[in-house]
Amino acid sequence: MLKIRQNLGEWIESTQVRYFLVAIIIINGIVMGLETSPIIKENYGHIFVFIDRVILLIFVLELSIKIFAFGRRFFCSGWNIFDFLIVGIALLPNNGALSILRVLRILRILRAISMVPSLRLVIESLLHAVPGIFSIASILIVLFYIFAVIGTTLFAADFPLWFGSIGKSMYTLFQIMTLESWSMGIARPVMDVFPYAWLFFVLFLIIASFAMMNLFVAVIVDTMQTLHAERREIQGKNEVKQEQEHLHQQIDELKQDIQELKVLIITQNGTKKE
Repeated sequence: MLKIRQNLGEWIESTQVRYFLVAIIIINGIVMGLETSPIIKENYGHIFVFIDRVILLIFVLELSIKIFAFGRRFFCSGWNIFDFLIVGIALLPNNGALSILRVLRILRILRAISMVPSLRLVIESLLHAVPGIFSIASILIVLFYIFAVIGTTLFAADFPLWFGSIGKSMYTLFQIMTLESWSMGIARPVMDVFPYAWLFFVLFLIIASFAMMNLFVAVIVDTMQTLHAERREIQGKNEVKQEQEHLHQQIDELKQDIQELKVLIITQNGTKKE
């Protein structure tokens, strides 16, 4: 039984099966997109329902095999739990009050993230970068508040729609940070009344849009490089371990051959003496 579980685990994690499941996920996403067209759904709706059930059955079989093969170890992986929850949502009844859950079937496409190693690396990097991102976001919020207080104090009387309160000012600053119509839509009208207001806007853009946003990117890139280096190190250790195990196996086989050779020589010598 243990050998069967081991073989099933190796097979379900093989590259061929992984590529097959990614193809199924892509087909599932295309079918769900086609279902949004009333005309296509009216003509081919029954086919889409059949395809959807077959795909769901494949996902259920895949998870069942993994649970059987890995046992409790299956739930030690966050990605396995992620897949389990997505497939579990698809199995919920979609009638009555729970009919809204039917739209959550589109979440199956997210399973591609757990299937493709490069996508998993990106998500894992984002998760590991959360502490650094949170620190930078905290600084950015403080800067937003400082500039919102300044903007409200200076421009509230003449531009209440944009700077009438702290909340409005922070939203306006967010629009400026995204560079969405900030110059002609906000900055220049304010500069017509306050000629030196360009200092406020330019300083905020330099700090918020250029400096802080680049810090976000730097933290994520640094985390990705660190995780990639760690994976390469682990892969290198595994390769060395496999080579050592292979070498030990060869040594054991050599010892066995020598022992058999000794027995053969002793037997031959005993025969000659007789």
